[in-house]
Amino acid sequence: MPQANILVEKNGHIGEITLNRPDDMNTFTVSFARALNDSLLDMEADDNVRTVVIKGAGKHFSAGISLAEFKDKDHRQYRHLIRLMDEHNHTIANMKKPVIASVKGYALANGAGLVFACDLAVASEDAKFGTTAINVGLICLGPAVPLARSVGRKKTLEMVLTGDIISATEAERLGLINRVVPEDELETATMALAEKIAAKNPLSVRIGKTGIYGMQDLPYHQSLDYLGELFAALCSTEDAHEGIQAFIEKREPAWKGK
Repeated sequence: MPQANILVEKNGHIGEITLNRPDDMNTFTVSFARALNDSLLDMEADDNVRTVVIKGAGKHFSAGISLAEFKDKDHRQYRHLIRLMDEHNHTIANMKKPVIASVKGYALANGAGLVFACDLAVASEDAKFGTTAINVGLICLGPAVPLARSVGRKKTLEMVLTGDIISATEAERLGLINRVVPEDELETATMALAEKIAAKNPLSVRIGKTGIYGMQDLPYHQSLDYLGELFAALCSTEDAHEGIQAFIEKREPAWKGK
């Protein structure tokens, strides 16, 4: 029986997705990309899952799209392929639940793009990041979209046009990842972050992610009004009242998702 490209596990309120092509540096194939996106959609549909973690099996997170996928295709077939390889970028942005990348080793090209598309990221000290497709005569345009939202146009152009690989420390400085930890602490640090967020009011988390993504293409004053409307909607929920009351009574809140 062939080995699954993607492994899925659910522990309490945490959903874990493992990229599982370690012998091929977790590179993307058609079946791998489909399975990843299906797993994300499954996590989104599960009301018990509040936070999702993506990690890589073996030594590396992901080295991008398998070069074998670029053989013997016409323009129409390439368009279909690239849409499939970019699909997780759309899915993560549309999800109401935070997705956290847990990164070790190389995160390159589409693998780097996956990290950049995740809402949060924790990396080990040995992690390396690069939009490296230009080094084989291609270009990292899909990964450039979430990259540019984090670092701006000039740094995006530098990374995409040079294909240079940067360290985890530099990625943290640029705002591409949230924190760097020793390799033996990566899993613990990632799960601690996931559990911290999962313990919060799920409605607050969902509205927060929706609002922050939604305001990115809006003018300043329109963003304020848009987020104000979302906040007002949250304030009228049962869970918002429960959170305040629990704080006053110095007890743990009991979230109902209402």
